[in-house]
Amino acid sequence: MADPVTSAAGWGVLHLFCNQGPATDKEAVSVAVKAAHEGDHQVVTFAVLGHKAEIGFLALGPDLWRLRRLQADLTAAGLTVVDSYVSMTEVSEYAQGVPPERLEPRLHPRLPPEGKRVICFYPMSKRRSVAGNWYMLPYEERRDLMESHGRKGREFAGRVVQLVTGSTGLDDWEWGVTLFAADPADLKACVYEMRFDPASAVYAEFGAFVTGLIGPVEEILAEVGRS
Repeated sequence: MADPVTSAAGWGVLHLFCNQGPATDKEAVSVAVKAAHEGDHQVVTFAVLGHKAEIGFLALGPDLWRLRRLQADLTAAGLTVVDSYVSMTEVSEYAQGVPPERLEPRLHPRLPPEGKRVICFYPMSKRRSVAGNWYMLPYEERRDLMESHGRKGREFAGRVVQLVTGSTGLDDWEWGVTLFAADPADLKACVYEMRFDPASAVYAEFGAFVTGLIGPVEEILAEVGRS
């Protein structure tokens, strides 16, 4: 095995969106997912709603090679990766002064949150247009905008759990956002309300959204196999 590739700044995060085919070995998929739950590594499996994919996997943990082996094992089991996203857990530069107990879940989350079986993922970046260039703002203004953004997000505490991971230099966008909820209407309400906040309304660009239903890997394979 290759030597582990880790970072002191956070865990690797790999979203895989896959389709199955006639040669898909469901038992091998299940074995691959369960084998990836070693050490601090975790895998969340979900059935994707819509045409973008059939099955999604959110894998995270300290060793990037372990995440890559999961990808290889799923491919060997007959799944086709139709889309993916690479990022890392991180603590925002605007989180200075936040108590350590609130930072730890951002760097080393435990997923999925109990009772929340609906998942939504989308990538996003900050605008660099003439009308609104986030990176030309003074730090203090950016910090104040993000503090306001955070207060709006906390209005959904208990209803929506948010995981924001950094992908600048790792993938096409700057962040990946993964939301968990029990009621899909809470995901709609959270994203809708936060788009009115200036940090989003003026400065945010969003990529494609993928929504799914979380479950044990055997349950997801059985349900997806009905199609």
